[in-house]
Amino acid sequence: MDTNIGAKERISQERLVGLFQNILQYDYLGNWEYREGNANVEEVLLHRYLKRRSYADKEIDKAVAKLKQAAANIGIGLYNANHEVYTLLRYGVNVQSEVSEHKKMVHLIDWANPMENDFQLAEEVTVQGKSDRRPDLVVYVNGIAVAVIELKRSKVSVHEGIRQNIRNQEDEYIPRFFTTVQLLFAGNDTEGLHYGVIKTPEKFWLRWKEPCGEPCEPSLFTPDCHPNELDRSVLQFFEPHRLLEYIHDFIIFDGGRKKTARPNQYFAIKAAQPRVRNKESGIIWHSQGAGKSLTMVWLAQWIRENVVDARVVVITDRDELDKQIETGFKDAGEKIRRARSGAQLVSMLNEAEPWLICTLIHKFGNRNDNDGISVGGKKAVKSLDFYLEEVAKKLPQGFQAKGNIYVFIDECHRSQGGMLHEAMKHIMGERVMLIGFTGTPLLHTDKKKSIETFGSYIHSYKFHEAVRDKVILDLRYEARNVEQFLGKREKIDEWFDSKTAGLSKVARSLLKARWAKMEKLFSSKERIHRIVADICQDMDTKRALSGGYGNAMLVADSIYQACRYWEVFQSTELKRHCAVVTSYDANSSSVKDEYVGEGETEDFTKYEIYKRMIGDRTPEQFEAWAKKEFIEHPADMKLLIVVDKLLTGFDAPSATYLYIDKKMRDHNLFQAICRVNRVDSDEKDFGYIIDYQDLFGAIKNAIEDYTNGAFDQYDAADIQGLLTNRLTEGRKGLEEAIQAVYTLCEPVNPQTQAGYFAYFVYSETTPIKEQQDECKANAAKRETFYKQVSVLVRRYIDIANEMAAARYTKEEAKHIKQQVDYFNNLKDEIKLKSGDALDLKLYDPAMRQLIDNYVRADDSEKLVELADVSFLDLLDIDGVQAIEALPKNIRQNERSVAEVLAANMRKMIISERPNNPAYFDRMSDLLNQLLQKQHDGKLQYKELIEQLIEKLKEMRSETRTKYPTTLDTKGKRALYDNLNHNEELAMRVHNAVKANARDGFRDVSGSGLKMKAVRKAVRNALPDTTEDKIDDIMQIIISQKEY
Repeated sequence: MDTNIGAKERISQERLVGLFQNILQYDYLGNWEYREGNANVEEVLLHRYLKRRSYADKEIDKAVAKLKQAAANIGIGLYNANHEVYTLLRYGVNVQSEVSEHKKMVHLIDWANPMENDFQLAEEVTVQGKSDRRPDLVVYVNGIAVAVIELKRSKVSVHEGIRQNIRNQEDEYIPRFFTTVQLLFAGNDTEGLHYGVIKTPEKFWLRWKEPCGEPCEPSLFTPDCHPNELDRSVLQFFEPHRLLEYIHDFIIFDGGRKKTARPNQYFAIKAAQPRVRNKESGIIWHSQGAGKSLTMVWLAQWIRENVVDARVVVITDRDELDKQIETGFKDAGEKIRRARSGAQLVSMLNEAEPWLICTLIHKFGNRNDNDGISVGGKKAVKSLDFYLEEVAKKLPQGFQAKGNIYVFIDECHRSQGGMLHEAMKHIMGERVMLIGFTGTPLLHTDKKKSIETFGSYIHSYKFHEAVRDKVILDLRYEARNVEQFLGKREKIDEWFDSKTAGLSKVARSLLKARWAKMEKLFSSKERIHRIVADICQDMDTKRALSGGYGNAMLVADSIYQACRYWEVFQSTELKRHCAVVTSYDANSSSVKDEYVGEGETEDFTKYEIYKRMIGDRTPEQFEAWAKKEFIEHPADMKLLIVVDKLLTGFDAPSATYLYIDKKMRDHNLFQAICRVNRVDSDEKDFGYIIDYQDLFGAIKNAIEDYTNGAFDQYDAADIQGLLTNRLTEGRKGLEEAIQAVYTLCEPVNPQTQAGYFAYFVYSETTPIKEQQDECKANAAKRETFYKQVSVLVRRYIDIANEMAAARYTKEEAKHIKQQVDYFNNLKDEIKLKSGDALDLKLYDPAMRQLIDNYVRADDSEKLVELADVSFLDLLDIDGVQAIEALPKNIRQNERSVAEVLAANMRKMIISERPNNPAYFDRMSDLLNQLLQKQHDGKLQYKELIEQLIEKLKEMRSETRTKYPTTLDTKGKRALYDNLNHNEELAMRVHNAVKANARDGFRDVSGSGLKMKAVRKAVRNALPDTTEDKIDDIMQIIISQKEY
């Protein structure tokens, strides 16, 4: 029997300590659970290292003092303090004593020679804070804490360790310790090693994976030698060279968020480094959503620091991508110059600075010159090769590009001209290196030419790998057919003959051909109405869309069709919740001759609809507003209608559904469908593709290989796993979710309501006064259970109406429904028992709406007549509906009803106590007395329920009648209760507060003068009162809304 199965985290911890000591050769500092003064800067260790590096004592003292000052500066926020410390670690500490002196730098870490540093490990490091915490393992470099590892036993989710890391950074715990910490880790023996940095949300933590993508250098630690993934990952990541490299080269402070590289980004840059040194051009192909922009940033930084006279030019072919790249580099702290014309680009290249430039490919030539070929007002488009050739001819006399130039070409699949490399060499020098970046596979017909242009693949990270690594989401495909056919053919012919009576035979033939083409465009009014109705139904019934956390994009065939869609949506509930974003500029001069008497042309219709839609905004302002709303407020901007724009380079994590009503293929289609694969909230499981154009031919249930139809120009291996059958994967996901819940509940014994309550809440044998503590101790288990059941419900709802199509028999479907109901009801009961939910409003609204569609509730029957008591204080539900609103299996059981009432009373007492401590302390004592009576057998459950209600009525009645008439507000009564029922003192304090409390006196972020004025007034009103009592009274004043 394998003793590692279910082993406690201590076993894993001891094993990892051994790996750090024996294989990685770290110094073991010991178990620091009871050691006093544990810190993120261990001065003795740091002093010893710097002394060995031959720094003077005075310099060492100054450097350590500056580091400690930065590390303690938590007042500026953890992000800013961590950034300040990182700067000192990476670049050194300036210890010059006078302004006139040259800088004297003390380097706290020797980045160039990793083995010259001291690598150290301590375990169970108790850190004092507002609430003490004890990280499992802390990694120090030269006495500076740079990494924290939290471990969990194999049957506890690694996400518990992630959440523990996140909690420890919060203000009420030990945020100060994390000012020096560069990397955070969580691991167990079943899920390997996950990592992040400070403030990384749980959903963005990464699982270490080596190798990742192709090619990767052979690892020092392989599965053959280290079959345990956690052990192997720890050895791979904490190998001294790798650890320092990750901190030095793969951390970035990006627009207010600290980020570190994903494994695919790390290995791509590692693969690029030898190619950069040898100036071997090539292509980095990373699937859409895999972090291409940051890969560019990190690679550019590495080139600058490791190549003499390095310069980087980033080129793209679309203005929005050019702006996006410029913004990305600036957010990462890099000064990038944007060349806005060909002349400006040439001028920049002719100087040694700037080192980092971005530009559009079209700036290499003049797009609007008058010597181009033009026929009938339409200009022939110049090729990219021609642009580059053109600018080469116009270079100034004596021009020579300065520096060692590297060119990043974004979306290189769109700029693969055969002369590209030669033209670049002519402009920027023979030694220029091209690095092409693409998020889509190369067409097999273009692969040879692309490799000739850019060189071979530097690194590739394909779609199915990114999905498997949870870097992006899987896509679910569904083909929908909206039939379109002509009504009465004879009526059509009659209309056609009347309208073309005066035309020649040739003209009639041309018009008939245009009519046939228009039929194929699927733009009939009836068809648009049917698709609009289809989308509106999805908005009401699809979980992501109705829940408000996801939204959708609709790809129309033309700007005219997009406008018609928008117009039809204005008569639906999506009015004011959708917008069209295209390249169209509603200019009245372009349509002044478009009205033809009998009706409006397409151009005039577009113009009218667009002006109605954008109102007083310019097209640029409207587009910026619509995109911002779509990204930041998905519940308000539910649908964007597009044609080409936004189908590349537009990242909106909330985008969940893509409706396609346009013939698309190859790169355009690949990029479009990847708009909905970004990771977002926990509720977003997949991106959904709804195809109205049958882009992949007739989709049968058994077909899962989408390498034909619109993707038939790709090699099958390059798009493996891109689209999967929705129902096939839906069934798989449902069965995995069922198994996950059963596995989680396996330790429960017996598997009865009482058994589940004992495991997830508290045991009935636990003394009354200790039940709340036991309930709190089981909170993490309940949180995991709630999450797993919610996933199960979501998976079921996704295919609940299509169980037969998912190949379930009626009996199987019925059994699964029973299982889902069982666990969902159990979740409700546990929430009520524990007090985790005061009422049904705490459930996810979207989830509740969908569950209600499938779960029918029987008529309720009253257990106790509730008379006139208001249960707003108990369940936050009005009147006599309080108990009736409970789930059937709760309200049918007297004991369960009593427990629910007691749990929610206790939760209310805890939450309301600050408003009136004396009053709610009496309520708490009363509740404990009643529960103890029941526990001792002096009360039956029905009697307990009645007494809970009756005693509450008595107290509520007492509160209405016992107060003097002058005490007519909650604030006055709270003061009266807590000042020994002294009416005069209560009114004196009330009047003093009213006279001295200024707006914002509760805000402690400022000078605090307003709060001090109120406290002084209260002290004057209560001259014989202790400071502790004044504190209590001030807390009541702060809690009462009337002050």
